Order: sequence, then structure tokens, then C-alpha cells
Amino acid sequence: MFRCPGCGEPHMVTVGEGAGPRWGWNGSGDAPTFTPSILVTWSDPSDVPEEFDDTSKDIKRVCHSFITDGCIQFLGDCTHSLAGQTVDLPDWKDAE
Repeated sequence: MFRCPGCGEPHMVTVGEGAGPRWGWNGSGDAPTFTPSILVTWSDPSDVPEEFDDTSKDIKRVCHSFITDGCIQFLGDCTHSLAGQTVDLPDWKDAE
């Protein structure tokens, strides 16, 4: 699990055997690589008070990245300000 500096939310990446989606991992805790990409999507309610309860007006959000050698490469379809940028994967304690 890591706290994403782009969207500010924790993202869980599961590796090894088990149910649900699984990623490949290079085994490094210091400079991890996960494959394939990590895609997180969600919706936020509209900021317009009259539309708040109308889910068809929700704002679609995307955080899509590759983590390679301890760096997060945010892809262009991200809806946050780090889209298209590469940053170091923060330590969990640094992201709190």
C-alpha cells in the first residue's frame, strides 16, 4: 500500500497468490517495481448543491500509474495535477 502524492489517497497493490487482482513485484522494498500499471477510478459528487444527489452529475476521477524502481510515472489520463510526471515513491511515514 502507498499513499499517492497525486490524488492523496492510499492505493493497495496485492502481490503473490490469492484471490482478486495481483501484480508482479520485483521483491524490493526500497525500489519496488509493480507490473502491470495501477489504475484507480472513483467518482466525486458534483460541487453544485442542486446536483449533489444526482449521481449522473458526479465527477469522474482517475489515477493511473506505473511504479518502476521506486518511482511513480503518472500517465496522461490522470485527473490530478501530477498527470504526465514522474516522482519518487514516498515513504509511508513521509506521506502522512
